[in-house]
Amino acid sequence: MIPRYTRKEMADIFEPENRFKIWLEIETLACEKMAELGVIPEACPKALREKGGFDVARIDEIEAEIKHDVIAFLTSVAEHIDDPEASRYVHQGMTSSDVVDTCFALQLTQAADILLADLDKVLAALKKRIEEHKDTLCIGRSHGIHGEPTTFGLKLAGHYAAFKRAKKRLTAAREDIAVCTISGAVGTYATVSPEVEQYVADKLGLRPETVATQVIPRDRHATFFCTLGVIASSVENFAVEIRHLQRTEVREAEEYFSKNQKGSSAMPHKRNPIGTENLTGLARVVRATVTPALENVALWHERDISHSSVERNIGPDATVTLDFALNRMAGIIENLLVYPDTMIENLEKMGGLVFSQRVLLALTQAGISREDAYRIVQRNAMEVWGTKGKTTLLEFLLKDEDVTAKLSESDIKAIFDYNAYTRHVESIITRALNS
Repeated sequence: MIPRYTRKEMADIFEPENRFKIWLEIETLACEKMAELGVIPEACPKALREKGGFDVARIDEIEAEIKHDVIAFLTSVAEHIDDPEASRYVHQGMTSSDVVDTCFALQLTQAADILLADLDKVLAALKKRIEEHKDTLCIGRSHGIHGEPTTFGLKLAGHYAAFKRAKKRLTAAREDIAVCTISGAVGTYATVSPEVEQYVADKLGLRPETVATQVIPRDRHATFFCTLGVIASSVENFAVEIRHLQRTEVREAEEYFSKNQKGSSAMPHKRNPIGTENLTGLARVVRATVTPALENVALWHERDISHSSVERNIGPDATVTLDFALNRMAGIIENLLVYPDTMIENLEKMGGLVFSQRVLLALTQAGISREDAYRIVQRNAMEVWGTKGKTTLLEFLLKDEDVTAKLSESDIKAIFDYNAYTRHVESIITRALNS
């Protein structure tokens, strides 16, 4: 069943029509090479090219009776060819996994190509907003609490770097899964030549599996789905950041809210982060496919089909869902509302506490031990916390004799300089964009 959140191009890859179309092409290519090798008559691939076809409803009807999808498919193809002398050579020396596994590998490479294009959309959207906000000052938080100043562009650059890594990993995973097996029962090539496999692989843009054991080893598939799971986690990481920034108490950034949009059935004032909440949920769906893919690696001896029912679900579930999520994410980034003034308000909310480390370092450089310097700065910082930011760290420091004994008033005031935190931002962003 195709997931609800779909884009047609990706969903079509896993529709029966496309699956059987690929099966027919695999069978036809195999017959072409077998005919070339003199194993079967030329009439067989000729008939497949000229008359080869299938009927999905008919395949379902046959399968309901015989309980075997590949045989049902071959029966439908034979009915279309309507030539017993040609059709009896179709699937010569091959086993079901030769068709099913090669097809699934091709489907996953097709899906990967779409996902790689999706990642390019996300990267392009992020790059534009990074350049727009590379100098937009905001607070960096650890444990959700104010840490030190950063820029919104640098925040986004971290996500950009993550999705660049995602693209690299997915490219490698696509390469890993792009394999073909036409090796017959238990993978010995006893009934079909390796030349047939190579021919089919070349025509489909795949390469022969090293050792197929009748099925393509599932560590390849596990790697693929694990990669999708990591990408989904990066999607959620971005989504959670925006959800936090949109909270009423923060409101530094916000999902676009259209003119006629409604936020709540009960509360007309609501503007909720529904897009990024949706991304968080979709990420969970994609990650849920990882464990089954890992468990598919362990099969009995040369093969069993415990993996088959799993892959019929997780194939479309993971790829269709991630495709939708990446496109939704790109749109959220493109239309994200950013509030630099609020970022400054929040940055200054705690009376300059964000400069505490610079004070600590200045005192140590002035000759105070780190332990004593930490104690002095923390003592003053706690006073500011006590006033809820209504007084400033600078005010307390200028009255503290332990501080003024080592630092002049001008030295103390010079510590409170936001530029000290942003002087390397451009080089970091450049490194992220050019990596």
